[in-house]
Amino acid sequence: MKPYRITNAALKGVASASLAASKPPIPHQNVESLIDARIIKTGFDPFTCRSNFQVDNFLKNGNLFQARQLFDEMPNRNTVSSNMMISGYVKSGDLSSAREIFNAMVHRTAITWTILIGAYSHQNQFCEAFKLFVDMHRSGTDPDYVTFATLLSGCNEPQVHKELIQVHACIVKLGYDLRLMVCNSLLDSYCKTCRLDLARQVFKEMPERDSVTFNALITGYSKDGINEEAIRLFTEMQNLGFKPSDFTFAGVLGAAVGQDDLALGQQIHGFGVKAGYVWNVFVGNALLDFYSKHDSLVEARKLFDEMPELDGISYNVMVTGYSWVEQYEESIKLFRELQFTKFDRRQFPFATMLSIAANLLDLQMGQQIHSLAIVAKSVQELVVGNSLVDMYAKCGRFEAADKIFRTLAHRSTVPWTALISAYVQKGLYEEGLNLFNEMHRASVRPDPATFASILKASSNLASLSLGKQLHSFVVRSGSMSSVFSGSALVDFYAKCGSIKDAIRIFQEMPERNIISWNALISAYAHNGDGEATLKSFEQMLKLDFQPNSVSFLSVLSACSHCGLIEKGLQYFKSMTHVHKLVPKREHYSCMVDLLCRAGRFDEAEKLMAEMPFDPDEIMWSSVLNSCRIHKNQDLAKKAAEHLFKMEVLRDASAYVSMSNIYAAAGQWESVGKVKKAMKERGIRKVPAFSWVEIKHKVHVFQVNDQKHPQMKKIMKKIDMLSKKMEKEGYKPDTGCVLHDVDEKMKIESLKYHSERLAIAFALISTPKGSPILVMKNLRACTDCHAAIKVISKIVRREITVRDSSRFHHFKDGFCSCGDYW
Repeated sequence: MKPYRITNAALKGVASASLAASKPPIPHQNVESLIDARIIKTGFDPFTCRSNFQVDNFLKNGNLFQARQLFDEMPNRNTVSSNMMISGYVKSGDLSSAREIFNAMVHRTAITWTILIGAYSHQNQFCEAFKLFVDMHRSGTDPDYVTFATLLSGCNEPQVHKELIQVHACIVKLGYDLRLMVCNSLLDSYCKTCRLDLARQVFKEMPERDSVTFNALITGYSKDGINEEAIRLFTEMQNLGFKPSDFTFAGVLGAAVGQDDLALGQQIHGFGVKAGYVWNVFVGNALLDFYSKHDSLVEARKLFDEMPELDGISYNVMVTGYSWVEQYEESIKLFRELQFTKFDRRQFPFATMLSIAANLLDLQMGQQIHSLAIVAKSVQELVVGNSLVDMYAKCGRFEAADKIFRTLAHRSTVPWTALISAYVQKGLYEEGLNLFNEMHRASVRPDPATFASILKASSNLASLSLGKQLHSFVVRSGSMSSVFSGSALVDFYAKCGSIKDAIRIFQEMPERNIISWNALISAYAHNGDGEATLKSFEQMLKLDFQPNSVSFLSVLSACSHCGLIEKGLQYFKSMTHVHKLVPKREHYSCMVDLLCRAGRFDEAEKLMAEMPFDPDEIMWSSVLNSCRIHKNQDLAKKAAEHLFKMEVLRDASAYVSMSNIYAAAGQWESVGKVKKAMKERGIRKVPAFSWVEIKHKVHVFQVNDQKHPQMKKIMKKIDMLSKKMEKEGYKPDTGCVLHDVDEKMKIESLKYHSERLAIAFALISTPKGSPILVMKNLRACTDCHAAIKVISKIVRREITVRDSSRFHHFKDGFCSCGDYW
């Protein structure tokens, strides 16, 4: 293609056409001189004009390099030349080159400033756009209505509301507050910056409104949770005769989601069909989102399959919807289908897929999604980065999670909480606490989810003093009104044995949900109060809260530990028949434990044979432990055989229990065989230890421990207690000593079990009458249980012991478990 050449003949033609109507007629011989005069007067350069046409042509064809090359070669450039190049660089995403040309310009027009302001606005760099706007004002260039609309388009973060108010003042000062386009942009910006009060004021003062005006405020109300106002405004819009658009339907459907009103959403769906918008992909996506958030995935999938046009968002909504209801296979299937489309890969639901991989603990899948995100250049997106941290952490790859976490451009509360939560879930409580301290030093504000995780760490460490400090932190941060923070505190105090504090927190909660009730029910269950557990469960039902699998797990556990056999069977049956819940493996484990504890082994075996999966280590361990109590050696051998055949065992408890059964029966040769088998498999017995917190310091004890600096005083206290215990009628149960030694040695060894050492130390280190809380990593033996009952009576103190099974509250010679545990 040859470049267009401007000739004198052409110029004469242009001049004759433009001057034909003027009077008096101009003599032909003076045309050229007149044209030359106009060129000089206006500064028109035909060669610059021709080059600008060529630059524009290159840019339209995407040849940015050639456009820049020609631009650099131009001897005389004008504002149009520079504006075109700035616009070209902006469209290509090269802001630095655009800024370079802008900075080199001597003369800038409102258009020049507006192009660059728009570039920063569209990249969500509003502060930079606002600085340019201020510089524009200082340079003496007046903004026009397009400048304001462009600037406001990028104002969508709450932290820039002060700058937004300044822009508003400038709009009023220059008289653009009467322009509908500017007012709509201003209204939309106030909505996006969460200043609904100012948005309402702008709306009321607008001399003219259109559908865009209503759409902006409806969407603002919907996103801020003011759903009734959004729906009222939608109705008002119809009454005033404004025609709804696709944005209208999206906004009002968002309000219907917030109202949790399925019928309303269906009415809006019907209205969309009548108005002819339902097949618009934007409206279709809003409907998909509405149905998926109401667990109406059948309707959502039907709509998805019927939509004449789909885009990446359509797939995103469905993939996410299926993941919410844990239909991960459907999510994965749709994601695979999405990969064969031509939609923008940067908008693929990588965050959702990483979340699925995290929930499935599927590291390989997570790594594959990570690779796809790298190829699509989506790794830098905040939500994808946060999901990567969560996925690697939940899969136990803390080094990879920490590496990604450290490289995040912006570390909000979300990635901190994800990493802390993963540490806590994997039992790395101290690491979680250290990271929480680092988060605090970084001035990142924790949210209720953060507090829930860190309180869980404190409860598992049984650090009451640390938990109380965190409680104060929750109060100071203003998170006490949160259901999640309150529920976490109920759970914390319950797991630290402070059931009274747990109940008090629950009663003070301004709002409760199923999580709160589950925390209370679990609190009673862990502390061995079966009656209160069932009473709370029934009270929850009366308040129309639908129980879930967690609720029943606590109820069945309480029935098992308190010997409420018939009640347990009744509740287990009601799961399926009344509440339509499918019992999970852990519910069957509770039922097996409940039946075995009561010695109803035939029923337990029948249940294990009929359940939809094979018995696991937990179930057979429950059988084995109950066989030891009820001295059922035949079934114990069967349970042990199943356990010994398993490829992976959590610990040596199966071997230890079988060894104890043989030892209790005096079959020392069989004890030796079990220990040999355990040694050959490379499994070691977990050493028993107990700990107690005194003056913010944790003191740990093991059986026959001699390391503690105050051990002489502790031993003296134990000897003194032993004499008093003997007077109270206590007789050592030497059957708990599973070693082939004489009776005197057995009695002596019982005195120095770890929990007794911890109690003795607490007695000499705390004021008289104060309660004592001791933690133990394994199940307490029957002799220590009997001994502590007597000690509580002698010292007149409440002693709480939390072993691996439950809490035991000893007082005045009695235990809360009623000797059934």
